[in-house]
Amino acid sequence: MPRDHRPAKSVRVLLAEDQGMMRGALALLLGLEADIDVVAQVGRGDQIVDAALTSRPDVALLDIELPGCSGLDAAADLAREVPDCRVLILTTFGRPGYLRRAMEAGAAGFLVKDGPVEELAQAIRRVLTGETVVDPALAAAALGAGPNPLTARERDALGASVDGATVADIAETLHLSESTVRNYLSSAIGKTGTRNRMEAVRAARQQGWL
Repeated sequence: MPRDHRPAKSVRVLLAEDQGMMRGALALLLGLEADIDVVAQVGRGDQIVDAALTSRPDVALLDIELPGCSGLDAAADLAREVPDCRVLILTTFGRPGYLRRAMEAGAAGFLVKDGPVEELAQAIRRVLTGETVVDPALAAAALGAGPNPLTARERDALGASVDGATVADIAETLHLSESTVRNYLSSAIGKTGTRNRMEAVRAARQQGWL
């Protein structure tokens, strides 16, 4: 439908996706919906809150894997800074741990990217009315997966371990002592049933705990 025939009140959507082609395609397809208006597009997680404060979207559609700040962290930031904005996580990675973290961060929905755009548009409308929308298969998997065994500090220590960071590097980043960092890493390795911190990082990511 032509934009001049849109309803007087369209759903204002912010789109956060780091792949430019995917972002453009989603914006184009959603823009064809008569009652949806993509008012902001960003490619980095650390741009989401500022873009939302400027454009005042009704719904923020966020990828998880974003440079600068993950979509899950941005969802929590939006809940504090722009509480009227509903968050819908859209990701390639349908992992139960990600779903739990998204819900804990205040997200109103969680969908994987392989669904039709009509389903996504309907999800946007549903979360705006106050519903929680979750991919059914992922919801069933999450119920059987159990909670994330890692504490927030253990996740921080593992997250800071990427790219070959040393214990000293991690300690400086997290403003902790090296012995404390070693304790967190050792605990995380034990909980993930792995042999070292790099294996622990991989295992935690596969489960959606990190």
